[in-house]
Amino acid sequence: MKLRLILGDQLSHNISSLSDVDTQNDIILMCEVRSEATYVKHHKKKIAFIFSAMRHFAAELAEQGLNLRYVRYDDPDNAGSLSGEVARAVGKHEIDEVIVTTPSEYRLSDDMSRWAQALNVHVSIRSDDRFLSSASDFAAWADGRKQLRMEFFYREMRRRYSILMDQDGPIGGQWNYDAENRKPPSNGLDVPTTYRAYPDAITQEVMDLVGTHFADHFGDLTPFHFAVTRDQAIVAFEEFIARRLKMFGDYQDAMIQGEPWMFHSHIGLYLNCGLLEPLECIQRAEAAYHNGTAPLNAVEGFIRQILGWREYVRGIYWLKMPDYKTVNFFDAQRSLPEFYWTADTQMNCMRQCITETKQNAYAHHIQRLMVLGNFALIAGLDPDEVNNWYMLVYADAYEWVELPNVTGMILFADGGLLGSKPYAASGAYINKMSNYCRSCKYKPTVKNGPTACPFNYLYWDFIARNEGKLRGNPRMGFVYKSLDRMSDEKRDAIQADTRRFFSAIETNEKV
Repeated sequence: MKLRLILGDQLSHNISSLSDVDTQNDIILMCEVRSEATYVKHHKKKIAFIFSAMRHFAAELAEQGLNLRYVRYDDPDNAGSLSGEVARAVGKHEIDEVIVTTPSEYRLSDDMSRWAQALNVHVSIRSDDRFLSSASDFAAWADGRKQLRMEFFYREMRRRYSILMDQDGPIGGQWNYDAENRKPPSNGLDVPTTYRAYPDAITQEVMDLVGTHFADHFGDLTPFHFAVTRDQAIVAFEEFIARRLKMFGDYQDAMIQGEPWMFHSHIGLYLNCGLLEPLECIQRAEAAYHNGTAPLNAVEGFIRQILGWREYVRGIYWLKMPDYKTVNFFDAQRSLPEFYWTADTQMNCMRQCITETKQNAYAHHIQRLMVLGNFALIAGLDPDEVNNWYMLVYADAYEWVELPNVTGMILFADGGLLGSKPYAASGAYINKMSNYCRSCKYKPTVKNGPTACPFNYLYWDFIARNEGKLRGNPRMGFVYKSLDRMSDEKRDAIQADTRRFFSAIETNEKV
């Protein structure tokens, strides 16, 4: 008898661990366990989403006649961990083999490598073929390269899967339309409403459980509108294709107060738990270009996020773990300010993005990178604390995708493995790409003093204090020429403002 374990991010009917299931004899194990719900204090809405999606998926498996063993979180016999539940199932049934698809996170993979000896049973860990580039594929691509740049990996993936290609190369004559995807928000921009599901009895039961057992976790539990089944996720994705994709390219970097969803697909949580699969989404977006319902810059930009960036960061993760988890290129050590949890700050951009994160367990990539992440970078926040925050607040966050994005792209803590330069910016960028600054105490055009945007002086303080590590970066030459031209008085003002700001944070003053 075989025990087939399905993890909470493996909710796909064609997952490799189910590929040859014996419906008469095999046991399917799914379990809601404390260790997975609390290794970081996940957003309440994230836990509700995963548990509800798991229960709906389990119901689908049961309808197919599979022999399902489902352990609920509040089961009094719940062992509290995946290994404990597998051991409990092995002890109760005559199991000769445990089958599981490779987990997405290193910590689980490391734990599973010891199960065979601990349980005295054969453990088969199968590859996760839902991804389009295996860890070994990526390692082979990376071998011998001095720089592991996403753009070149992305081009190879386009060729491999023949996406947006013609006989002579990329459709349109260029691989990347990122330069056409940076329009600031215009007045009167009509942003369509996002997809909204409504909790059924299963979801409501889960929400009651989360409200009881995870009351001290970050975030708002209600309203809850996520898709929790594959059918719902497909509807959510098709709404994006029909209503938002055509504008996504132009405005994917734009931010508008009170518009958390903008023209984004926000399907990352569905892709990352298995309700949607990457190739079907890529091909559906490509079809929208070919049938004339979406322009090339929008479709290419969307496809690049999945076929390029998503596959690339997973490759980096498995190539560099476990050491990647401890890198800290800038030796950043400042603690995460309290306002990351409360949104109690006078910096309106931070207040908006943190508030929306608290409400929705979601923020789009520019909010994560150029507001929340930009502040963490230029303020020198500890990478462990920043990674912990990103990991727990977003419903789409699993370590394989969160860690490279935060450590590599946001914090440059890997010293340039993932990105060629730090994504550091002053208040001018946020002012250009959003309307946040209009409602802010601070002024993006003021460089120093109590009314200056803190991003302005923190940016130059970051550049100055990391000069020894960044001046030699060829993409930072212009910045350091500007620093060299600064007067001593200007530098002194930057340092004074920075000291005042950090002192206020350390004493829990409202900044």
